[in-house]
Amino acid sequence: MISKNISLIGFMGSGKTTIGRILAEKTGFLFIDIDKIIEYITGKKINDLFKDHGEDQFRNLEKKTVEKLYKGNTNCVFACGGGIFETGDNIKIIRKNSLVVFLDINTETAYERLKDSHDRPLLKGETGMRLKISELIDKRFKIYMENSDIRLNVSQKEPDYFANEIIKKIVNK
Repeated sequence: MISKNISLIGFMGSGKTTIGRILAEKTGFLFIDIDKIIEYITGKKINDLFKDHGEDQFRNLEKKTVEKLYKGNTNCVFACGGGIFETGDNIKIIRKNSLVVFLDINTETAYERLKDSHDRPLLKGETGMRLKISELIDKRFKIYMENSDIRLNVSQKEPDYFANEIIKKIVNK
């Protein structure tokens, strides 16, 4: 096993939190959901932070949170927000301090998992949710690919399967 952090990146609905919890349990690592930490620190839901302060201020808060969470911590599984790699500093910090696993999801699966969700600020008010999901996945795919150590297509199978796959790939790294 590694004595480094594991960071799960990918589009919303890819299973970062679900797989992350299982992975942490299987490895004995501490599970940290970065969005939940931000909500705890601010006392506001991510949705409200976007609405009240806009995406730019949220990304700045996210960056400060990443700086604090990754400083000196090891043996953690981090579930990263879907847009966390839109900030270059976040990429540097996360890459330096963890093994990065990209949980890749296709548009149709993302849509099916998110269509009834009302707490996704970047999808709010979208009449063409499927199109918006496709656009965001396309926009982020390259940066996810370029900055991950492991990529798993998580559009099918159960979360437990992917936690086991991550462990297998880490052991073989």
